[in-house]
Order: sequence, then C-alpha cells, then structure tokens
Amino acid sequence: MTHVSIDLTVNGRAVRETVQARMTLVDFVRERLDLTGTHVGCAHGVCGACLVLIDGVAARSCVMLAASADGRAVETIEGLSERGATRNLAEAFTRHGGLQCGFCTPGILVAAHALLAETTRPTRDGIREALAGHICRCTGYEPIVDAVADAAAGRQDAGP
Repeated sequence: MTHVSIDLTVNGRAVRETVQARMTLVDFVRERLDLTGTHVGCAHGVCGACLVLIDGVAARSCVMLAASADGRAVETIEGLSERGATRNLAEAFTRHGGLQCGFCTPGILVAAHALLAETTRPTRDGIREALAGHICRCTGYEPIVDAVADAAAGRQDAGP
C-alpha cells in the first residue's frame, strides 16, 4: 500500500502525518485527528454531512483525498465552534427547531457559515441554494432556512 506525507493546517494547528494514499479527508480528520463532528453519511458527496472548509471554501471531505489537502488550511465544525464562528447560527437553529437528530447539523452549519461569510444578506432562495446539497431527514428544511435567515439578520457570526 502506498503512503504519502502531508503537511496541512487543521483548525489553526499545523499537522504533519503519513497517510495511505487513498485515505479520504473525512477519514483522516475523524480517525487520525479525532475530530468526529465531521460525519460520514453517504460517502459519495451527496448528503453534505462531511462538509469542511478548505482554504475557506466549503468542500465535501468524503470525496477528497487527505493527500489533496497537503499544504492547505482545513477547518472543521470543531474549529468553527471553538472560535465562536457558529454561535449565532447554533442559537438560531435552536430557536427555530432547525435541528433534531443532529447528524446533518455540523455540515449544514459549515455550509451556512460559508454562505454568511460571502453574502451579507442572503435571500431565502439563496439560502436554499446554498444548502441544496444537504440531506436532512428530520426537519423538513424550512426551520433550517428560517434559522439561517435569522442568523443572517443578526450578523453576529465571526467572519471567515
């Protein structure tokens, strides 16, 4: 089995590891770094549960090799949460019932944060478009859209 060395920054911390060349980024952050807030849902890039930020851009970590993150900055839901970047979003999700089982929530919070970092006043249609790649079996989506719209109106989330 082929192994590769990678150097990257994860949640602001320099990381140097040797990984199997075929290891996905989601497996790397979960198994090697114990950052289990990034979930594996479909493992095909469809459900959005594995969303992370790569150099500030939302990316599906289940279809990206860890080796592809070499030299880049990765931020997971833990990193966003630790620096308070999702506090306003999380509070809005609670107010609006935008989470139930919570499995999809970390990926949706990452996507919503990325949207709010680039768009100061997203429309409801813009929010729906930004979250279109996420599957939530519990909420019916409207509470999630309501929560993101509420957080956008408050604009208290930290920037990128």
